[in-house]
Amino acid sequence: MRRVGIAGVGLVTPLGNSPAGVLASVRAGKSALALHPVFPEPYYASLLPREEVSEPFFEQVSLEAARLAVKDAGIDPADPSTGFVLSSIKGDIQHFGQNDVSLAYSAGRIARSLGVQTSPVVVSNACISGLAALVQGMRMIRAGQFKRVIVVGTELQSPFIVTGFQSLKALSVEPCKPFDAHRVGLNLGEASAALVLQADEGEWELVEGAIRNDANHISGPSRTGEGSYNALRAVLPHCDKKDLAFVNVHGTATVYNDEMEAIALNRAGLLDVPVNALKGYFGHTMGAAGILESILSMQALEAGVVLATRGFSELGVSAPVKVSAQEQPAVGNSFIKLLSGFGGVNGALLFRKGGSL
Repeated sequence: MRRVGIAGVGLVTPLGNSPAGVLASVRAGKSALALHPVFPEPYYASLLPREEVSEPFFEQVSLEAARLAVKDAGIDPADPSTGFVLSSIKGDIQHFGQNDVSLAYSAGRIARSLGVQTSPVVVSNACISGLAALVQGMRMIRAGQFKRVIVVGTELQSPFIVTGFQSLKALSVEPCKPFDAHRVGLNLGEASAALVLQADEGEWELVEGAIRNDANHISGPSRTGEGSYNALRAVLPHCDKKDLAFVNVHGTATVYNDEMEAIALNRAGLLDVPVNALKGYFGHTMGAAGILESILSMQALEAGVVLATRGFSELGVSAPVKVSAQEQPAVGNSFIKLLSGFGGVNGALLFRKGGSL
């Protein structure tokens, strides 16, 4: 089976576009979350600046992240052995009705602007979209379809998204507190993040990924953590537990999601492994989350640390998971990215740093 490595990264976030700079901001405890009183109910979110916006903004930020990743990888996107995958939940939905803003349309325009000659693939699978897109890219390379795949995840907030979450009473009117006893809901975020996956290249390897659907509820997570547990169970055999530095969880700071993840981690035998969540820095960036949070986790492990879970102080879940309240030294060369989403979708992806492939 072909090994799949990471050849390049690209970021566009409210905390900056340099992976090293964004990591430094996160390690300093900086957050891009701010109160936005522009809807009937105020909400906290991390939004990208729009001073110099050329429409469509969704394509603009996606292209910027992709180009940064391509430059970092030093590849030619026009090479016919290069594939392209776009991850997003809602895409350019705020302009729906004005023109064709379907995700397929946006993916085609982004790929063509980047110079990609092959047909793009779209992954839109609730909040695990970014992780699912990475798994899709990995499988395309392993199947011999492409030598490399550019994977981009982008999400922008809109009245449709914000009011939708408000109707579910899921948004917090204060900065979110993942896994904390006093958490009251999630914050939203905007970002674009990109990775270039390549066969037998890079210091980081995508070892194994799993997507599992427990079909519990349209918006509520399984009370037994069924989907997340089964996703973890699928990737753990590919990892020596002593090499697992941490699990970067979904950590939305909603009452039921954090509890579900804690139960899944307990069932998977991971109570002694450090756990952290990054929503307190960026909010929930939805279709970008799986890629953005994976990049920051890789950067952190390269720096030898487990990042702090901003907003966490008192454990508020039933299982005694080891939530990283402050930055701590990392022990091991691997981490697991865990995500869950509406409709009972769940995913886990194992990353390993082991030198050039």
